[in-house]
Amino acid sequence: MYEHLVTFKFLEGYKGEKDGVLLDKLLSFKESIPGIVEVTAGINVTEEVGNIHGYTLGLRVTFESKEALSEYGPHPVHQEFVSLLDGILDNVIVVDYPIVR
Repeated sequence: MYEHLVTFKFLEGYKGEKDGVLLDKLLSFKESIPGIVEVTAGINVTEEVGNIHGYTLGLRVTFESKEALSEYGPHPVHQEFVSLLDGILDNVIVVDYPIVR
């Protein structure tokens, strides 16, 4: 299995107007994109304010295989989510790794 972690930093002035829509779309991935085992997403509520660096939305997706992870990026449902970020996204950090137990 593979883990896909993403944190989103929005443009200055973004007040969270689309947060509900973004979260709903992220959480719909499991039912819409093959190969996803689990999805969690949420708004950053850490008390470690010195470590936020402006990143306010987090996503974790567990994939059943490297192939499923590779097919996720171009999937139309994922691309629809990406289009929702137009005009509000400043930066994104992505970490993908095989799960070792």
